[in-house]
Amino acid sequence: MSVAVPVDYESLNAEQLAGQIFSEYAGVPACFTCSFQTEDMVVLDILRKIQPEIAVIFLETGYHFAETYAYRDQMVAAWNLNLINALPEDTRAEHEAKRGLLHIVNPTECCNLRKVGPLMKSLEPYGVWFTGLRREQSPTRANLKKVEDHRTPNGHELKKISLLADWNWEQVTAYAKAHNIPELPLYAKGYTSIGCEPCTAISSDPNNARAGRWGGKKLECGIHTFSEKQ
Repeated sequence: MSVAVPVDYESLNAEQLAGQIFSEYAGVPACFTCSFQTEDMVVLDILRKIQPEIAVIFLETGYHFAETYAYRDQMVAAWNLNLINALPEDTRAEHEAKRGLLHIVNPTECCNLRKVGPLMKSLEPYGVWFTGLRREQSPTRANLKKVEDHRTPNGHELKKISLLADWNWEQVTAYAKAHNIPELPLYAKGYTSIGCEPCTAISSDPNNARAGRWGGKKLECGIHTFSEKQ
């Protein structure tokens, strides 16, 4: 009797890995969390060639740049995306009426309420979770694996797939250019990592694209640290 040889996911390129995951987990609902930054658009371009209807989850915090919203709507229409806006319990106005400018006073709690909680809830129907994470992005992501087993705080287990884990920024931009993917206009203004407008600045550290997030006080909002890696 032959014994199946485990797949070496790390040896597969992005397109091969996407194909392998969709084949290996055929019938398992899959989603992709998308901020509409360039690496996410590259992943999305790869995914939609295999599964055009894949759920695209956008964390609708109510605090994004106007440019981000406009670009999101542009690409949803152009690519006919199956967009799911993950909403927090309170609108921005309700949130600020109850808590004031929480993103200034306690940005971690603000992220918990407007990003982490909505995402964990949105992941419930899915068994495969694609991301645009890359090791180069931040010291907190240096040990990222292309395929990881994760469990959310409420016990939901799923495969977390980072197709571009081993890509550098030059590879990302080269792919986007070669495949005619429009760029979020904020990059032209000097931003290198883009999230909510009040908590995003232009990075002063050329070696850390995410140094402009949260005034340099932290590097992660929590959506990639609250799920437990198995």
